Amino acid sequence: MSAVISGAVAGIDGRRLAKHRRRRGVNRIALSLSLAAMAFGVFWLVWILVETVRLGAGGLSLAVFTQMTPPPQAETGGLANAIYGSVLMVGLATAIGTPVGILAGIYLAEYGQKSWLGSITRFINDILLSAPSIVIGLFIYAAVVARLHSFSGFAGVLALALIVIPVVIRTTENMLALIPNALREAAYALGTPKWKVIMLITLKAARAGVITGVLLALARIAGETAPLLFTALSNQFWTSKLTEPMASLPVTIFKFAMSPYENWQQLAWAGVFLITLGVLALNIAARVFFRNKH
Repeated sequence: MSAVISGAVAGIDGRRLAKHRRRRGVNRIALSLSLAAMAFGVFWLVWILVETVRLGAGGLSLAVFTQMTPPPQAETGGLANAIYGSVLMVGLATAIGTPVGILAGIYLAEYGQKSWLGSITRFINDILLSAPSIVIGLFIYAAVVARLHSFSGFAGVLALALIVIPVVIRTTENMLALIPNALREAAYALGTPKWKVIMLITLKAARAGVITGVLLALARIAGETAPLLFTALSNQFWTSKLTEPMASLPVTIFKFAMSPYENWQQLAWAGVFLITLGVLALNIAARVFFRNKH
């Protein structure tokens, strides 16, 4: 009898050991595939960054920041007007899109969780998040540029603002949803009006996450080219008038990189290096805000 029991126990232990070995084998395969996928992505990222630094850093000079975009085969020239145009349009687009996105995110998180308007707004926002930027540029072209019969920096600002808004809405709603309801209930118990609870408690508690979303939206529009091709177009000269075509770094990079002129190509790489540094700085700032939140 004891021999039968010992045999049964040995059989159970053998099956357990075999199952354990199979699981370890599957785990090793999954881990190897994951590491290979990570290495594949990191390889291309490092290669892009190395080429950007190698070709872009060499083209940086004082003239890049002080001179206008040059004509073909000119000996001197820079990106001053393109840098100014990008900073102006991106800054104005962020200033327009951020309040709209934050207010819409507050409504979705605090008032429209189960309302039909909140559901529709959330659905439309999801569509805008996944919409190609060239579609937004074409929409602004038909709505603004074609009606005014002129490309303009203002049209470029509107196109970029439409890209900022859905990102800020989604981030604000998600960050406010993470705030515990006990915090709101404690404020209500003290007789605090709802608008004060939102502005002084929940929004303040979610401030780091909201700022992170704004910075990520800013980093996204900093390198957008397609919407500006349909709206702001470009300008070889310095202009601060939003009613006129305006130069921008992404469009200038696109135009110079496709040209056969060596000096234009060098300036294009310098512009790529500047945008990369800017986007990297914004992403680091977003990470720092997110880390401080926790």
